[in-house]
Amino acid sequence: MDNGMANLCFDMVISRIEDLLSKNTRVTVAIDGMCGSGKSYLAGLIAKTLDCNVFHIDDYYLPVEMRTTERLAQPGGHIYYERFKEEVLDSIRNNRPVLYRPYLCGVWEYGEPKTYEPKKLNIIEGSYSMHPCLRDAYSLTVFLEADPEEQLRRIAKRSGEENLAHFINRWIPLENKYFSELGIKGLCDIVLDTTNLF
Repeated sequence: MDNGMANLCFDMVISRIEDLLSKNTRVTVAIDGMCGSGKSYLAGLIAKTLDCNVFHIDDYYLPVEMRTTERLAQPGGHIYYERFKEEVLDSIRNNRPVLYRPYLCGVWEYGEPKTYEPKKLNIIEGSYSMHPCLRDAYSLTVFLEADPEEQLRRIAKRSGEENLAHFINRWIPLENKYFSELGIKGLCDIVLDTTNLF
């Protein structure tokens, strides 16, 4: 992984954030995009560079009992975006501590809650972070993408060849439906192709 090249590319995002921080009392940034495109890496890089909270959409999957056919037919319907808005984004907007309760897929229950004190900069990381229910909360929106072949290579490296089929058959089609039906890429302030960065 060529972290140096990625860091140089992502410096532009950090510069935009620093500019926003100089002009605003609070800045909330969404990092959306394809799985395997570097969203978590970028969020981690920002956190190493600037004082911020990082919240992950992956911690807000819809509980099993709420997974109706109608709900799952919606783009991004398997994300409990209403709870994320109420517990995270509304708390940030009102300068209140965030009581963060991750939902543990596979165990199908809520994990141990954690309280995050308000910070000037907040990063929302993960596919579906630009859902219509959430997008009005952001000061800056970033979309990361990669060539599909490179995407699969990264997923296999990260999650193992044995899990690749699950991404191909389930997670990537769900993401692509969300991206295309809601026009997510075209709504973002910054779009970066990370194919040659890692």
